[in-house]
Amino acid sequence: VQSVVRVVFHDRRLQYSEQQQLEGWRWNRPGDRILDIDIPLSVGILEPQIHPTLLNTVEFLWDPSRRTSVFVQVHCISTEFTLRKNGGEKGVPFRIQIDTFGVGGKGDPPEHLHSASCLVKVFKPKGADRKQKTDREKVEKQPAPERDKFQPAYESTVLAEV
Repeated sequence: VQSVVRVVFHDRRLQYSEQQQLEGWRWNRPGDRILDIDIPLSVGILEPQIHPTLLNTVEFLWDPSRRTSVFVQVHCISTEFTLRKNGGEKGVPFRIQIDTFGVGGKGDPPEHLHSASCLVKVFKPKGADRKQKTDREKVEKQPAPERDKFQPAYESTVLAEV
């Protein structure tokens, strides 16, 4: 099967201007990509493809009967798409979306099999540590019934079906 991984804007209001935002990013960072596959860490992926014009998209083939995992690298941070203020920008949420397709017959389009996504915000390492600490402190201050509403931490990214 073939999977297509994309980083897109999660907020609907930003989705309308996504192409212009990505072009602006390309203009400011010529030669850079928003999304890449970390080949050495990935397992079971075949024929990874990176399109030079689609900076936020990668594709690969894989065998669903074998153990497979893909590690992706996001090369932009969430605050690159916010209006600059005096620091402390909130950052826009991204969505990592994976669409999986079966091989179509001759002349037939590939069959859509599954889509899944997760919400992410990407920060510089010190900013991410600070955000995790403040988020953890906020959750700890919540009463027990409210804390149960939060998703537990995981070792790897858990995607929800779209």
